[in-house]
Amino acid sequence: MNAPFFPVIDIEYIDAYPWSILPPRSGNTGPFEEWENIKAWAREEAEDLWLDRELDPGPNGIDFVAGTLERCAEAFSPHGSDHWLFLHLDHPTDLPLPVLAAIGPSDGPRVETLRALTLADDSTAAEPPVVKTFKARNLGEGLTTFRYVPQADSPHLLACIRYAWQISEHGADIVLWTATEDVARIMHASEDLEHLAHTLDIFVP
Repeated sequence: MNAPFFPVIDIEYIDAYPWSILPPRSGNTGPFEEWENIKAWAREEAEDLWLDRELDPGPNGIDFVAGTLERCAEAFSPHGSDHWLFLHLDHPTDLPLPVLAAIGPSDGPRVETLRALTLADDSTAAEPPVVKTFKARNLGEGLTTFRYVPQADSPHLLACIRYAWQISEHGADIVLWTATEDVARIMHASEDLEHLAHTLDIFVP
């Protein structure tokens, strides 16, 4: 029988702007109350997005954004998933860029594990992935990759960014990832994504 795994992802130090954050639907810390009525969460979050950015939503802005957030929640955090979901939006009506973060028990050597989690040796990539070490403020030194991946059902390449860390004192691996066909969108969000990687943390209840 596997030993209990207690570490969880800690978002205490993450700046809420420009993220709409949804916690896991299952796992050690899930489900959170947001998932009891995701429609209500989406509407409240939409109202806050317009208010925080001091913008006028007009007659349909809140409904439009709430619908987008609800669809993203169900699409990127299906029932039973145990990852965090961060939706990147500068303007409330932006198409959100989904960023996901997951944690699990370490089960291999550090270098090999980080390369596997970041897909640093992805043979399906359109060109060799760009692989770099990355020292995060809270999680320490990890690995990050950027790569373009062909899609079987689309002529467009996916632009993919991944970060990964192995936290030896807690026996935990953490991976943060996103992917989109919109290369300009991921480049625009890259600074915020890097800041997210710096402020992500680990907590042992």
